Amino acid sequence: MSYTAFLVLILIVAIALILIVMVQNPKGGGLSSSFGGGGAQSLGGVQNTNNFLDRTTWTLAIAMFALILLANFAIPRGGDNNFELNNTLEGIETTAPVEPTTTTNE
Repeated sequence: MSYTAFLVLILIVAIALILIVMVQNPKGGGLSSSFGGGGAQSLGGVQNTNNFLDRTTWTLAIAMFALILLANFAIPRGGDNNFELNNTLEGIETTAPVEPTTTTNE
């Protein structure tokens, strides 16, 4: 898998994580309150919604951590490029610097 693919996956997970965290309310509201937070007729129950959001947050956070670690192995390294750069620089001919000419105002 290429480094670019890892970057795209990391961005997707980051956006999903931001959305899931923004949906949650630290005071117990958020998405769970929109399903009828205090009534017995709530869809799936408030506790189930909070558990789902908590699990999703942790799953996305772990996935992001794993993707970042795996992306480290996909980074193109410059080990061989230094050898090529040195060979290129050796092939360039150097010329003597040109001495500046001085003009006198007579």
